[in-house]
Amino acid sequence: MKEFDFGTNLGGAWFPAPIFTASGCASSGKELAQFFALKDIGAVVTKSVMTKPRYGRPTPRMAETPSGMLNSIGLQGPGIDSFLANDVPWLLEQKARVIVSIAGETVEEYSTLARKVRGISGISALEVNISCPNVENRGLVFACDPEASRRVIDGVRKTIGGEIPIIAKLTPDVTNLPSIASGVVDAGADGLALINTVLGMVINLETLRPHLGGKTGGLSGPAIRPVAVRAIYQVHEALPNTPILGMGGVSSGRDALELILAGASGVSVGTASFGSPTAIPTIQNELRDLLIAKGFNSLKQAVGYAHREVS
Repeated sequence: MKEFDFGTNLGGAWFPAPIFTASGCASSGKELAQFFALKDIGAVVTKSVMTKPRYGRPTPRMAETPSGMLNSIGLQGPGIDSFLANDVPWLLEQKARVIVSIAGETVEEYSTLARKVRGISGISALEVNISCPNVENRGLVFACDPEASRRVIDGVRKTIGGEIPIIAKLTPDVTNLPSIASGVVDAGADGLALINTVLGMVINLETLRPHLGGKTGGLSGPAIRPVAVRAIYQVHEALPNTPILGMGGVSSGRDALELILAGASGVSVGTASFGSPTAIPTIQNELRDLLIAKGFNSLKQAVGYAHREVS
């Protein structure tokens, strides 16, 4: 009997398994490492890091919602220099595969971050999170602006050359996601991360005011999974040769398989880990068993299967 091939490829980077952490939900992996070996999952996608240390947004920062949660953390983090000196070496010591996520407030900041990451060996890919506010353009999210998103990816590509695969992280809060996706791929992205959280808000009925300190926040959890499936399906249909790292409300192997059938080559798990720190290896095992039970010989066979014509 032929051995099942569970490996996947994202923009030229190979991973032995398709389940990853989601950026921002496990920092740099140390919290989860006490529950399972990080080398046993596809990769650790680190929390998006910026040039300088950030304290994040005011509290409260989180709120439970039906079938999900809102967060308004504000990219709190140590800054790129501390991150590269401490977090990345620790992850590599654990034999984890590492996808570094970067976020910037200007096009130039993204290029500066990419230049620093380029000098570190052992990194599998670079996630360019363009789903954060662009202070150069009145708070607009880069990924909502086709031209701005292309300029960011073009700048990063020119900075790092072909040394590290670039995965552009996009927001679903746009009218024509395939168009934005096509633009960043044309600008040099090797893959796409879909989807980031969906913008939402909660009103506190005791104070009669917005509950979150930052007013709005990112909605995650099972409530957004249908949005993720739709986004992945549409983008895979438009760009069938561009690998997608799918995410959004995955809490079981069945959920992960749905994203893969829509067109994802890998799946990140975030919110589910808050409820169960062993969610990622559990989902990975469930997915493998499901794929085999459905008659697939490899993960690759299942990617985008929902697009096939019924014979």
